[in-house]
Amino acid sequence: MVRWATERKVVFIEEPIIDGAEIPWLEDRHAHDRVLVLRAHVGADNAADAQRRLLENFCQEYGIREPILWYYTPMSRAFSRDIPASLIVYDCMDELSAFCGAPAQLVDMESELFDAADVVFAGGYSLYREKRKRHPNVHLFPSSVDIAHFRQARGMGEHVARPLPDQEAKIAEPRLGFFGVLDERFDGSLVQSVARMRRDWQFVLVGPVVKIDPASLPVAPNIHYLGPCAYDALPAHLAAWQVALMPFGINASTRFISPTKTPEYLAGGRPVVSTPIADVVRTYGGSGVVHIAADAHAFVSAIEDALVQMKEPGSVWKQADHALAGMSWDATWRGMREVMAGALSTRRPAAVLPGRGASTGRVVGKPWGQKRYDYLIVGAGFAGSVLAERLAADGKQHVLLIDKRHHIGGNAYDCHNADGLLIHRYGPHILHTNSDNVVSYLSRFTDWRPYEHRVLASVDGMLVPMPINLTTLARLYGRPFSPDEAEQFFAMHAEPVDPVLTSEDIVVSKIGRQLYEKFFRGYTRKQWGLDPSQLDSAVAARVPARTSLDDRYFTDAFQKMPAEGYTRMFERMLDHPNITLALGVDFRDARRGASFESLIYTGPIDEYFGYRHGRLPYRSLRFEHRTLRQPWLQTVGVVNYPAEAVPYTRVTEYKHLTGQRHPHTAITYEYPSDIGDPYYPIPRPENAALYRRYQALADEETGVRFVGRLATYRYYNMDQVVAQALATYASIARGDTPAAPATRNAAVAPSEDSPRRAVHADALR
Repeated sequence: MVRWATERKVVFIEEPIIDGAEIPWLEDRHAHDRVLVLRAHVGADNAADAQRRLLENFCQEYGIREPILWYYTPMSRAFSRDIPASLIVYDCMDELSAFCGAPAQLVDMESELFDAADVVFAGGYSLYREKRKRHPNVHLFPSSVDIAHFRQARGMGEHVARPLPDQEAKIAEPRLGFFGVLDERFDGSLVQSVARMRRDWQFVLVGPVVKIDPASLPVAPNIHYLGPCAYDALPAHLAAWQVALMPFGINASTRFISPTKTPEYLAGGRPVVSTPIADVVRTYGGSGVVHIAADAHAFVSAIEDALVQMKEPGSVWKQADHALAGMSWDATWRGMREVMAGALSTRRPAAVLPGRGASTGRVVGKPWGQKRYDYLIVGAGFAGSVLAERLAADGKQHVLLIDKRHHIGGNAYDCHNADGLLIHRYGPHILHTNSDNVVSYLSRFTDWRPYEHRVLASVDGMLVPMPINLTTLARLYGRPFSPDEAEQFFAMHAEPVDPVLTSEDIVVSKIGRQLYEKFFRGYTRKQWGLDPSQLDSAVAARVPARTSLDDRYFTDAFQKMPAEGYTRMFERMLDHPNITLALGVDFRDARRGASFESLIYTGPIDEYFGYRHGRLPYRSLRFEHRTLRQPWLQTVGVVNYPAEAVPYTRVTEYKHLTGQRHPHTAITYEYPSDIGDPYYPIPRPENAALYRRYQALADEETGVRFVGRLATYRYYNMDQVVAQALATYASIARGDTPAAPATRNAAVAPSEDSPRRAVHADALR
């Protein structure tokens, strides 16, 4: 809630107080500068109806129209179902119907909420597997943790733990603690048995007793009930314990839980002993600091092991930090906002997701209204974003930047997956360049982390460096090679080709047919759907062979990664009041509905002209993203698989690229395809000829500039696209703008004496 409150006003509605109030009334208080907490005081009769009237009056009084409704319980539908919402989110943290005393109508209310919800968040993997059967847009967001808050328990860093609470200081050591609600999920008989078996251990229980008879709780001289405490006091209690406990019963109420206290305990630097809750075992079972025990004897043994561990707290903290990598609430919120952006764009024609302003607020739908823009820019990848930033910041122009996808960054977009691992949704992107100008420009929006890309190829049952170098040759042929010997080897096997026209020609003429068959032919056939003999020589020219030990894939002077990822870099780039960002928007809709002077188009040039001369051929990719429950898979970021028998071309492991610390690892398999988004222009003479026909049409367009890979039907590296966009802006700044404006809005009809324009307008429809 606090994360959201930094972006938008939040109204949080607590459970009502049934106090027999003759006139229902709303109690309100500020829990945060931008968080208002409401609690209704109502009579027992028609409580839901009274809450509904109070809430409707509140919205009317404060001018709240079409809010985002965020539900933690389906029961809130009873008093809010009639409020028009821009988005409905069901944040499902538990299987509430399995809890003791669950309302009889809860199941029906949840069915109603599933029907109404645009997006569902599940707070644990078991819950996610269950709820995805009932809704088409369910996303896994496991419990995260405020690491800085609970880290105070370690008494290290900037925050030092407070003195022990008075209640704790009176209890002997070792102290074994639990904080949380004591309800039907708490296994009192287990605690009773363990306390009897080890009377020298002290069991400290912090939290309220809810929905169960307090008399049913275990009683022993070494069991201490301290009652509820404030959230701020939890680190102090945790600091008093040697081991943290999660003695949950294995029953219907715990079948789907993913306890938030697991990461909280770990952030506090304490080893954990838990019963075998499915999500705890799945997420932390291999962490080394969460011990799983199914019965009293196993619990005693696990606590003994944890106490031994705690004699070296530094080692425990290191393992705990490893298990917690990527599990911040900030990462969870970023993922939720991205999902909400997609849901907003498909649900309603106009809505705004909470954000830091027009640029990073992810405006979706049709935000342009009656405003007039100097530029409409199509595509929020590198080309469009750089031009938007330059035009807005340096040129003082008002820019409407649109993208049909629901995110910025184009193919360089990165995001955290459901496990908190940073991935590149469209495959690995590594910035490498020799252009100081490009580096200087991008450095305005990001810090950098060093990264030199290395690739291995799976050949003859071995993983060998790619591009081919001295190490590659040595492994393949079982003997060392000197630079001179490698050069002689290549020369001896090379087959002279004159003229060099195709990819096969260029490889065979440099290194011979044997290495061509091992490394290039199968990979190229998979990647392009064509034999290398059918492709332009430029395809293979990107992958040279070397007579050195240099195993870097690129040799550019600058090779680094954005420290916080590409998406964060784009967000900063577009964070300008002169930029309006519209996501999930089709160019045709924006062209008809927005008012603008000039157009910059970075999409497919054949699509712009309605495929008048036929479609330009592209190669696409299908990405299969996976999380592996292990720290690492590969020794390098990318492994290529040249063999045609293997359906994918390469496997990427992102932690090598991002430097992220996490107990698990994320990988992506790439499967080339003829179907899907256009990624790679297919370099063949007939395709180049077809592009020239479209280029001739583009040359006749007035008020339009075509920039980027798709608009110019060329394969560019990222730095080349940035350089092209900067050069385009320099041309605009010099006054080399097109003479006449592009079609501005639906009210501007094609000229009667311009049949070409008329045909084009019809094609776009």
